[in-house]
Amino acid sequence: MAQAKRTKAKREAAREGVRVGDRTVASNRRARHDYDILETLECGMVLTGSEVKSLREGRAQIQDAYARVDGGELWLYKSHIPPWSFAVGYGAHDPDRKRKLLVHRRQIDDLAGSMQSQPLTLVPLSLYFTEGRAKLSLALARGRKLHDKRHAIAERDAKREVARVVRNIERYS
Repeated sequence: MAQAKRTKAKREAAREGVRVGDRTVASNRRARHDYDILETLECGMVLTGSEVKSLREGRAQIQDAYARVDGGELWLYKSHIPPWSFAVGYGAHDPDRKRKLLVHRRQIDDLAGSMQSQPLTLVPLSLYFTEGRAKLSLALARGRKLHDKRHAIAERDAKREVARVVRNIERYS
């Protein structure tokens, strides 16, 4: 019985495009408001043991974080992973250290080339676990001006109003 429920949940999740076992630790909700997202990619992270334990407790902040190509490698700056509460002495880590991101060489070259030719930045969207490994969803993005943000808010409100009207028409007809 329990096995049947699990397989049904997996099938439903596969239909929706979500992998079973994925768990979001931190998300950067402001990124989609402040930037136009041009391209996204998934990267692994080089972490210490106490950082992984802290992430499994759901403790991380990526709101102010950004990524940059330095020396042919991709690094994540200004992300905050607080020390694990049980890590004492040599097991503790620096919570604000830069962290190496794991992507293919060709992807790094493509990102570096597009960032040099245009005023773009690499912004983390979410930090999550997939199959037991910490992954970071990274976006190549262009910053929005204030009037662009206002326009995006107006579009979102208009879509919400249209959806509300359609829902009410369907409900009462």
